[in-house]
Amino acid sequence: MRRTIVGFNHTVALYILTMAGIFAVTDAGAQTVTQKLQKAFLRFEEDSQLAHAISSLYVIDAKSGKVVFDKNGQVGLAPASTQKIITSAAAFALLGQDFRYKTKFGAGNNTLYILPSGDPTLGSERWENTKASTILERIIQSLKQKHLHIDAISVDNDGWAFDGIPDGWIWQDIGNYYGAGSEKLNWRENQYDLLLQSGKNIGGIVRIAGTNPRLFGYTLHSMVTAAARGTGDNAYIYFPLNDTAGIVKGTIPVNENGFGISGAFPSGARQFIGELADNMLNAGITDSSFNANKAFDRQAGAYTIIHTEISPPLDSIIYWFNKKSINLYGEALLKTIAYENKGYSATDTGVNIVKNFWEQNGIAPAELNMVDGSGLSPLNRVTAHAQVEILKYAQKQNWFPSFYHSLPEYNGMKIKSGTIRNVKGFTGYHTAKDGKTYIFSFLVNNYNGSASALVGKMYTVLNVLK
Repeated sequence: MRRTIVGFNHTVALYILTMAGIFAVTDAGAQTVTQKLQKAFLRFEEDSQLAHAISSLYVIDAKSGKVVFDKNGQVGLAPASTQKIITSAAAFALLGQDFRYKTKFGAGNNTLYILPSGDPTLGSERWENTKASTILERIIQSLKQKHLHIDAISVDNDGWAFDGIPDGWIWQDIGNYYGAGSEKLNWRENQYDLLLQSGKNIGGIVRIAGTNPRLFGYTLHSMVTAAARGTGDNAYIYFPLNDTAGIVKGTIPVNENGFGISGAFPSGARQFIGELADNMLNAGITDSSFNANKAFDRQAGAYTIIHTEISPPLDSIIYWFNKKSINLYGEALLKTIAYENKGYSATDTGVNIVKNFWEQNGIAPAELNMVDGSGLSPLNRVTAHAQVEILKYAQKQNWFPSFYHSLPEYNGMKIKSGTIRNVKGFTGYHTAKDGKTYIFSFLVNNYNGSASALVGKMYTVLNVLK
């Protein structure tokens, strides 16, 4: 009898221990990702590159919405280009993925009237149908078919804010390709290439060899000097707003015959008019008495529409916006949202509409302290929590496949990255080996040292999600 009782107790004890072990293992398994993120993020914060920095990481389970990890998720940080996911998701929701821009051309009284719509793709090389040469040829053919002679060009800027550059952009960015402002009439993504030629002596003055395309109405003066071989591109274009002369400062390596840097047109409209007038002159449609400054005439019957350029659909525009991080597209989309909703296009109007939209979807406006649509300004402050909530919202929409497709792939993850001085960010989605999908935002401000070293350390933290 004692043996039976002893045996029974031993069996019960073994059963209890076994079940306890199973529960312990199950519980540990459920916490594995969270625990690993806690350890990885702690190591990350203790790194010397983060000695004077602030970082935020917010991760949720994409299916349940359950928070997996949260450190400083409610702290507003400069997001850099990760802010583009906020603008692009809002554009999908407010404009529709099939939205297209239309640029109309009318003729009357020997004047060509241009009615733009803020299209950032006009003249872009990213689509066959939007290339500058293709568009110019179509316009010339339309004029020829009507047997028109043009003495002047007039551009309709009604309803569009005068300033193309958002508040908060720094002078070193304005004038360079990534600091291109958005107008009602944009052209070639408001970008050109500047060719520089250096001599063999370090410290020698670098001369301007030319631009592609030729600039109309603007001049540039070089203050660039030659530096040692291997120093790379350290030259920047500075263009005072509303001026016709700019300067180029910095350095490029010695012995360069055609060193290229990319700049931004101070006015895409002025450049477009110059190129179009040049083409019309060559085609015999205009002559040397041409006037490019005629006031726009809205009188009934003053002109008849003879040609219309239609942009690619919004989902294609957003593909390039996120994939190549084109700041111009963000600013154009923000102004377009304002124009389509309020009839007047200004950056701050667009920002308010976007913030109100996200507030209606549960995100506090204070989490989205935005001053532009691209994230270029260092004045932007956005929370990691808000970015994750926006990505969570996006995955439930019918346009999500296009949105997801627009995100670049870094570190084996679908991520929108962001970089400005001493700011780095990653936000996106990742499906782990076990099939679980995570949504995350990882922002770092005021780090020191090299960006490439920091990125590797950020990847180490994010690799926990794999």
